[in-house]
Amino acid sequence: MNQEHLAPAKVAPLSGSDSSAKRNESHAVSPAGYFRWIICALLMFGTTKNYMDRQVLGVLKISLQHDLGWNEIDYGNLVIAFQAAYAAGMLGVGWLIDRVGTRLGYALAMAFWSLASMAHAAGSSFTSFVVLRSALGFGEAGVFPASIKTVAEWFPKKERSFATGIFNAGTNLGAIITPLLVPWITSHWGWRWAFVITGALGFVWLIFWLLLYRRPEEHPRVTAAELAYIRSDRQEPFAKMKWLNLLPYRQTWAFAVGKFLIDPIWWFYLFWVPDFLQRQHGLALMQIGVPIMVIYVLSDVGSVAGGWLSSRLIGRGKSVDAARKITMLICALCVVPIVFAYRTQSMWSAVLLIGLAAAAHQGFSANLFTLPSDMFPARAVASVVGIGGMAGALGGMLIAKVVGHVLQSTGSYVVPFVIAGSAYLLALGSIQILIPRIQPVKIENG
Repeated sequence: MNQEHLAPAKVAPLSGSDSSAKRNESHAVSPAGYFRWIICALLMFGTTKNYMDRQVLGVLKISLQHDLGWNEIDYGNLVIAFQAAYAAGMLGVGWLIDRVGTRLGYALAMAFWSLASMAHAAGSSFTSFVVLRSALGFGEAGVFPASIKTVAEWFPKKERSFATGIFNAGTNLGAIITPLLVPWITSHWGWRWAFVITGALGFVWLIFWLLLYRRPEEHPRVTAAELAYIRSDRQEPFAKMKWLNLLPYRQTWAFAVGKFLIDPIWWFYLFWVPDFLQRQHGLALMQIGVPIMVIYVLSDVGSVAGGWLSSRLIGRGKSVDAARKITMLICALCVVPIVFAYRTQSMWSAVLLIGLAAAAHQGFSANLFTLPSDMFPARAVASVVGIGGMAGALGGMLIAKVVGHVLQSTGSYVVPFVIAGSAYLLALGSIQILIPRIQPVKIENG
């Protein structure tokens, strides 16, 4: 990105010919503008908050099992409760965001799940945690439909995978911050305050979202040049769509199958890797922060690099189809070595293998997330992402059941790591079968 893209665009709300003249004048200062990247940063911080809230339980797993008497199957069932509600929320919240708009839809979701996160502090039984995890899962389902829809509204196709990679890096920031912050809070004030403090951060984010977010066409900080750049792709004709009308399309199923196969692996990393390091390598709660930080720093690199590579290939003349699939293949191959993570005796070797796989997951995911906006009109994007997110959550329920029972009966992580190593190649093969070529869907009105 050159210096001109970073130059502030000093644009105030204007009307009539004065607005047009002054926006055209700003073109000389900032040919493509920069404000879309501020929106992208806002999405990244929203995703960071989302993953902080969902990972608190994983960081506190052993402490909560000790205090509240849960076994491995109980913990797996809590993850399933979260995933089931997340699946339902993906459909409901995705539909809501397409109807009420990104600004209001995301704001409602953030407020709801932040309150649910804070309410965990009042939990005292397995049943109360099931209810609270379900509420959290339902609200958190809004983050990706809202974020992907925002990227579709604010970025041309050639920048979408890069923008997605940046905001998706927030998942890793959240996963880095949580194991550093939560043990410190717990050691000083107890685990209940860990839920209160992390949950309350959502309302800080909400202030900035409501102040800064508008659609590009309505935003006073967007120059005419930047708006023209954002809309530089051929615009699809408007089609008022019903949710069920999306199901017959192979493109919908390709995205959903991909999410069903790879999302459970990320859930496994998020909810069980802290336990793996404590169980397999004898780390205490206050010791897991640095290894987890390393894993998710690598994940951040993978998220941005995967999005950058795809956008770079498009910029060098590759088709969208080739750019997305080449990048996803590279990422899928980089995951395979994780099958050896459970066999290594060195904690840092295990951390690096998991970190490589997590980075490759994020690169794969950044490109998978761009497929709905590559193929569907903007009004349908959040609903398609919601359908895929539901499929991913169902896969997450399945992995939670498998891991919970495997650990309860064998205490071994062999099976989960073997599943993780093979899932991405299977996902890419399924996508290739369903959509041999990525191209816009011809949608009929109705």
